[in-house]
Amino acid sequence: MTKRIMVVDDSATMLMSVKTNLEMNGYNVETAQDGVQALNKLKTAGKMDLMITDINMPNMNGLELIQQTRALPGGRFMPILALTTESQQSKRDEAKKFGATGWLVKPISGPDLIKVIKQVLPGA
Repeated sequence: MTKRIMVVDDSATMLMSVKTNLEMNGYNVETAQDGVQALNKLKTAGKMDLMITDINMPNMNGLELIQQTRALPGGRFMPILALTTESQQSKRDEAKKFGATGWLVKPISGPDLIKVIKQVLPGA
């Protein structure tokens, strides 16, 4: 069965780039431009197998999104990767505390992203 991945980023270019890469590798991709939009889609679009989220976004940042996703019935065990320009250890620690599975620093190559996804998403 095709794995479903939610990609959340306020950069249209980044969304398109990540979505295209994932779709070329056989994943079904949903996108959102901020945490509020992502949460609404998570509540209505059904189960996602993985979420990849930026940290710095308007309306609801990635840390808040991770925390609120973990409170949803389908979000408790879903792997969540932060994909961001942030590289400070304090931000990584905060994301981990809120429930992030992993932390990736932009830019990341397509093959490297797929490699990480296969590590955190069984059967991908």
